[in-house]
Amino acid sequence: MKVLVAYYSRTNVTKKVGDEIAKSLNADVEEIISKVKYDGKIGYARAGKDAMGEKIIDLGNFKYNPSDYDLVYLGVPVWVGKAANPIISYIKQNEGKFNDVRFFATAGSSDFDKTFKQMQNYVGKAPQKTLGLTTKEVKKGEFKEKLSSFID
Repeated sequence: MKVLVAYYSRTNVTKKVGDEIAKSLNADVEEIISKVKYDGKIGYARAGKDAMGEKIIDLGNFKYNPSDYDLVYLGVPVWVGKAANPIISYIKQNEGKFNDVRFFATAGSSDFDKTFKQMQNYVGKAPQKTLGLTTKEVKKGEFKEKLSSFID
């Protein structure tokens, strides 16, 4: 099975999870790069505003075509209860190119249902599985067991 792990990560928390998935599955990795700057205090505020409005933004070039993969893991940080708009923009720019998907998200809290529903609406199909992890779990390395059952 050919697998792609595509994620956006502002603070490297989602990146840590995505890279762990890719390593476990020997998958290709597409790190989504936003052309909009979301770093620092102003970037943090912009991120919340853009996420609330589900703004589609410009992204860097992609290395991989999702339609070439049997399964695509889509990873995202949660911003103000929504999927970070770089991943929504990625999904929109690759509309109709996803065979099977699994979603993973990282957030300060543990309410992931709205984020996963939003991603499902954009992808146009239900994910095989979802995984929500708190920032604390990821930073402390306390997510390996959950990750294991997610990628099986």
